[in-house]
Amino acid sequence: MGRQMSQIVEEQTLLKKIRALPPEKVAEVEDFVDFLRGRLEDRRLVGAAAKLSEDAFRKIWDNEDDAAYDKL
Repeated sequence: MGRQMSQIVEEQTLLKKIRALPPEKVAEVEDFVDFLRGRLEDRRLVGAAAKLSEDAFRKIWDNEDDAAYDKL
């Protein structure tokens, strides 16, 4: 079975499990999924911010005055 087919089967299995839950539990599952998606987005934002700040920090860290600290 190919990777895509396997993923489809897993999604169908997950959907069956969710459909078998009472409505209040489905709401909990949705909240948890939203939480996970939010964490992923937070990590992307932190990574993007770090990437954008590299040049600014490089100017601060890469200089003669701080060269002694690089040897520690």
